Amino acid sequence: MEFEIWWFLFIPIFFILGWITARVDIKQLLSESRSLPRGYFKGLNFLLNDQHDKAIDAFIEVLKLDPETVDLHFALGNLFRRRGETERAIRVHQNLLARSDLPLEQQAHANYELGQDYLKAGLLDRAEETFGLLLTTSFSVDARRALLEIYQLEKEWTRAIEAAIALQESGAGTRQKEIAQFYCELAQDEILNTRLEMAIELLEKAHVADRNNVRATILRGDIYLMENQLVQALQIWRRVEQQSTPHVSLVAQRIMDAYTAQHRAQEGINLLKNYLEQAPSVDLLEVLYRASLEVQGREAATQIVREELRRTPTLLGLDKLLDARMLNAAPDRLQELSMVKNLVHGYAKKLARYQCSHCGFKARQFYWQCPGCNRWETYAPRRTEELNVIN
Repeated sequence: MEFEIWWFLFIPIFFILGWITARVDIKQLLSESRSLPRGYFKGLNFLLNDQHDKAIDAFIEVLKLDPETVDLHFALGNLFRRRGETERAIRVHQNLLARSDLPLEQQAHANYELGQDYLKAGLLDRAEETFGLLLTTSFSVDARRALLEIYQLEKEWTRAIEAAIALQESGAGTRQKEIAQFYCELAQDEILNTRLEMAIELLEKAHVADRNNVRATILRGDIYLMENQLVQALQIWRRVEQQSTPHVSLVAQRIMDAYTAQHRAQEGINLLKNYLEQAPSVDLLEVLYRASLEVQGREAATQIVREELRRTPTLLGLDKLLDARMLNAAPDRLQELSMVKNLVHGYAKKLARYQCSHCGFKARQFYWQCPGCNRWETYAPRRTEELNVIN
């Protein structure tokens, strides 16, 4: 195909058409921006600068001038909720729902926000009822997540299991670990009420949901102990090593007590030494030290602590070594060692915390569910200082 010179005439034509189109878009944008109240931009500016009080005042003024602004209602309601002013947030979203001309999608959105308001205010019954209205809407997945949170707060574990299964079936990801923990909660209640057969059934369901659930294994061993079946209890607790070696520290005292009750304390000590080599733990060291001190004497117990401190140098381990040294100290050195021991113990105590890997919440005791963020199995079975040394 030959090139024709007259084709150059199309270039200025295309340029002119593009310029006209751009001018029309700019005029439309300017027109729309002029139609927005000035307070809207002031509110956005305050919001971007984290001046929430001034942003709320600006948005309230806009709503007085233009009460039909739906998106602004949502923004204002969220601001109130973030500030903890849940009553005002509830009123904003209730006012939206009172409008007869509100489209169905925005009605669902308003109900979802209202449910979040109730949840933040601790009105769990109202929140549950509101989220229940959304199970057939586009907010169904978010509503099911909120319902699952509510059932956990209310400790309604059977309903939590149902909600987790429904959420899982909706394509929102696996919930098998949580489901197993819910069964463990139910089983623990049955154990407290000495309904052991029912507890065993629930723990079996927990293992079906998550076969590596350590908590279910520990509880199953506890049931055997309650039935005075020490051999079976010991066999169950030793399975923890196969599921998660670091979690052995949680059952170390149980294992040692079971061996001692069967007059096999030395076997228990040897087993705990093996565990300690595989997964260093101050808690495990504590159990092993006390058992060794009672069975083998001071020198053997001190040697165990010394070797572990050499392998995993921690302030917590040093605190335990000073304990051992004070047992063998001469009277003239006891006061000096006691002073050093108290100083080290004070610092070590601050480091003897378990920490949530999700929110960072620290606690003196081990939790299966974090008290800070309510996530399950986010606590490592090691103290924070140990984790820092290992990592």
